[in-house]
Amino acid sequence: MVDVIQATKDPVLDEDEKANKSRVKKAFTLLRKQPLGAAGVAIVIAMIFMAVFAQFITTIDPEVNDLEFMLTAPGEKFFLGSDQFGRDLLTRIIFGARTALFVGFTCAIIGSCLGLVLGVSSAYFGGLFDLIAQRIVDVIMAFPLIILALAVVSILGGGIENVIIAITIPFIPQCARVVRSSALAIREIPYIDAARALGYSHTRIILRHMVPNVMAPFLIMLTSFLGQAILLEASLSYLGLGVQEPTPAWGLMLQGGAEEFAESAPWVAIWPGIAISLAVFGFNLFGDAVRDTLDPKLRSQ
Repeated sequence: MVDVIQATKDPVLDEDEKANKSRVKKAFTLLRKQPLGAAGVAIVIAMIFMAVFAQFITTIDPEVNDLEFMLTAPGEKFFLGSDQFGRDLLTRIIFGARTALFVGFTCAIIGSCLGLVLGVSSAYFGGLFDLIAQRIVDVIMAFPLIILALAVVSILGGGIENVIIAITIPFIPQCARVVRSSALAIREIPYIDAARALGYSHTRIILRHMVPNVMAPFLIMLTSFLGQAILLEASLSYLGLGVQEPTPAWGLMLQGGAEEFAESAPWVAIWPGIAISLAVFGFNLFGDAVRDTLDPKLRSQ
């Protein structure tokens, strides 16, 4: 009877089970080799969870003032204390994750994608187009990130939309420069000449034959931009040029509490600072793990 049951067992299910076990084994191997990367992934997942389920984690409105409980120390009513307007700091930190992730992912994705297209196109066409594009990239990269972002947001004004534009612009040349260096080598591979000989359009060659082969440096730049975007958004909000009240944002929470209440109510500045540090730390660790995984030189070590 046992032999009959074993004989009738579906071989497809066995293959699926083996594949699932193989994936689990690879995941554990990766966690063992990249423990810091795993910590970064855990922080990123926690931030995403807070941002998505913020309204279920806490029922307190992060924008409602309660002047009766101004600067209340951490306790039963306010687990992390309250700010100068009587708002719950824990609630504002949880909802502030939405602002940080929205700005971070939007700026990183848009900036990286535009830089990808610019870098691959510059390497593919070469000549005058490459010369002009790279000189523009040099000019933009001559300015530090925060200085260029400050200049753009000072011209456009505050608000989350203008902050995204101000942070995205410096990311484009950085990604374009890295991607171009990889695309230059790919352009010399014979299959690109074969695609040209077959009469393929420039758009098809760039998107279908060159872009897939520069995805490793592109993904590395994308993950590194996430932490930078969150830090830049917090810096601009702290300076009063980013997100405006009463929107919950970590940098905006620091603006009113870092100096004025440093001695009387230090928790007003401590918790947003810790949130920013953990977010940047987590995304940087995650980016380092992605780099070590995708880079063949580091992967072979």
